[in-house]
Amino acid sequence: MSKKKHGENKTLVEKMLDKAHISYVPYTFPTHQEGDVQQITTSAVSIDPHLVYKTIALAGNKTGPVIGVVPVDERINLKKIAKASGNKKVELLPLKDLEKTTGYEHGANTPIGIHETHPYPIYIDTKAQNFDQIIVSAGKVGRSVGIKPDILAAFVNGTFADIGEADD
Repeated sequence: MSKKKHGENKTLVEKMLDKAHISYVPYTFPTHQEGDVQQITTSAVSIDPHLVYKTIALAGNKTGPVIGVVPVDERINLKKIAKASGNKKVELLPLKDLEKTTGYEHGANTPIGIHETHPYPIYIDTKAQNFDQIIVSAGKVGRSVGIKPDILAAFVNGTFADIGEADD
C-alpha cells in the first residue's frame, strides 16, 4: 500500500496531529450497538480500560458547552466538573443536540476535533497524568489515537481537573 493511499484513510483528527507534528499511535476498536448509538468494545482488545478515555459534552449554566474527558470505565462527576468549569450546575448535553454542538456523533466525540472548531473549555481527568499515553477518539466510532496526556492538554488548551469517579 502506498503512503498516499494510507494517508487517505486517516481521520481528520489524525491529519490535524500530523500537521502539528504530534506523534500518536492509531488504534481501531471493534464496536457494538447500545441503544441508539455505537460504542467501542474495549473488552475485546488487550488494552487497560483505564488508558481509554471518553469525551463527554455537557452544558454549563454559566459557560454553555463544556467538554469532559474521563476514563471509559468511570463516569463524569457533574458537581466536580461544574466547580472546575466555574458553573453552578452542568448537565449532560441531550443526544439530539450533540452533533450540532460538537460536530461529532455519539461515540466519535474527540477533544482534538472539538477544539479545532469550537472554543469550548476542555477538562481532562487528572488520572490521565499518571500514564505515558491515553487513548482518545480520532473522530470516528471505533477509531482512536494514543497520545501523551500533557501534549493532548497543550494541543486542545485543556485543563487537568479531578472530574471522574468510579462507575459503581
